[in-house]
Amino acid sequence: MDRQAQPGQVAPGVVEASAVAGPVEEAGVRARLRRTPGGALLLQLLVFVAGLLFILLGFLLVALPGPLTIPPILIGLYIWSTEFAWADRLLERAKKQAREAWANAKAKPVLSTVLTLGGLLAVAVVIYLVGRYDLLARGKELAGL
Repeated sequence: MDRQAQPGQVAPGVVEASAVAGPVEEAGVRARLRRTPGGALLLQLLVFVAGLLFILLGFLLVALPGPLTIPPILIGLYIWSTEFAWADRLLERAKKQAREAWANAKAKPVLSTVLTLGGLLAVAVVIYLVGRYDLLARGKELAGL
């Protein structure tokens, strides 16, 4: 699933300069890390966790209406696509859907604005009510915690 060299291709971390000069080693932290024992796996793990954090942030923002959830998810997919080929394909599909969503929002700017502001207002009211009536403590009491 990750980007491995296929027969006749250049291995990850190597850039082909020309047919005459042959492959040239990449410089940089990622290339050096890939050359260490277990470094490639560590790099993949770090990239996966970083991308996952952004994608989770995007899913947390789903509670808010409007396009607020799209940018963190795209950033997470971009981070993953630097290391995983499957994420690169998924990112292209997500970009296309994001462009379509943005075009729909621009086609109806008043409706998009009203929905976004209404959703933000609803979130603010819920936060106020939870704090005002101490709903978290009441919920814990009801649950027996």
